[in-house]
Amino acid sequence: MQIKTEIARIKDQDCKLYTLINDNGMEVSCLNYGGIITKILAPDRNNNFENVVLGFKDYEDYTSNPAFFGALIGRIAGRIQESSFEIDGKSYTVPENDGPNHLHGGTPGFHKAIWEAEPFEGSDEVGVILTHTSPDGENGYPGNLKMNVTYTLNNNNEFSITYEGTSDQKTALTVTNHSYFNLSGNLKSDILDHNVTLNANKFVELDSALIPTGNILPVEGTVFDFQSGRKIKDGVNSDYVQNLNASNGYDHYFLFDNQQENNVVVVDEHSGRTLKVKTDQPGMVMYTSNNLPEQLQLQEGPSKRYLGVCLETQASPASLHHQGFPSVLLDKDEKYYTKTTFAFGVK
Repeated sequence: MQIKTEIARIKDQDCKLYTLINDNGMEVSCLNYGGIITKILAPDRNNNFENVVLGFKDYEDYTSNPAFFGALIGRIAGRIQESSFEIDGKSYTVPENDGPNHLHGGTPGFHKAIWEAEPFEGSDEVGVILTHTSPDGENGYPGNLKMNVTYTLNNNNEFSITYEGTSDQKTALTVTNHSYFNLSGNLKSDILDHNVTLNANKFVELDSALIPTGNILPVEGTVFDFQSGRKIKDGVNSDYVQNLNASNGYDHYFLFDNQQENNVVVVDEHSGRTLKVKTDQPGMVMYTSNNLPEQLQLQEGPSKRYLGVCLETQASPASLHHQGFPSVLLDKDEKYYTKTTFAFGVK
């Protein structure tokens, strides 16, 4: 196990790139700028190590990063309807950055913060602890919020993200990572033939602006039923209004059933790579890069639609406006703690 540290020049500042390496040769690289995961090298069935996430060729491009490649997202992951919410009868307004709505914490959000970083090494795991304080009132959110996010890689080829936070006022908080996974390796193909199994029997209905309507729908009988596994292209090619609202694909919150060991399993038959996701979060947004801008300069070539799938484990910001959704409220001095593990394997 080892960690390599390099200087990455971003926004005229010396940021740091940390590369976590386990004894099998798997690597996870991340920046302290935005907590951005820039590269994950994982083996295929022939033990060829290739990159399985989307990342820019030039680190400076992360200063704009319209697609949020690899970034930590907060304080609120997802969209807040009409850029406002109430906590205990008091109204809060957050910046509009997605039409009239608020997306992924605004700017400066967690994805553009320079986090303090402390690497660590153990006998069977390596990692880095990222620390950031968001002041009271930043982007309209109440409370001084202290966050710790820990990235850990072990010798079982498991990459874990642990999120911890406390606020000195009651606030709204749900944090995720916005990595785009592509198990083909070095972006050799899109993700339309990736087979996904989700332990979820319900999903959240969206309107044409991708805002939850307040309805929670059963997956049965629709292309949102991933309980026995299905390919992503089923939803891309579907004429179901929910897929059309998401620009031909998925950008929806699935509520986990939590009856199985893994909440999510993704398989690429060609490379043999598998990705199993286990989380204590109540649900996940699966985004299939339907609106990914084209011609962004990635490490392996230009970006295009359907080049990656995001597995954004989180609570639901719809809970700020509707009943029956997993809450994003955090009480004063309450400890926010959640963990998601991405286990890479082959079949």
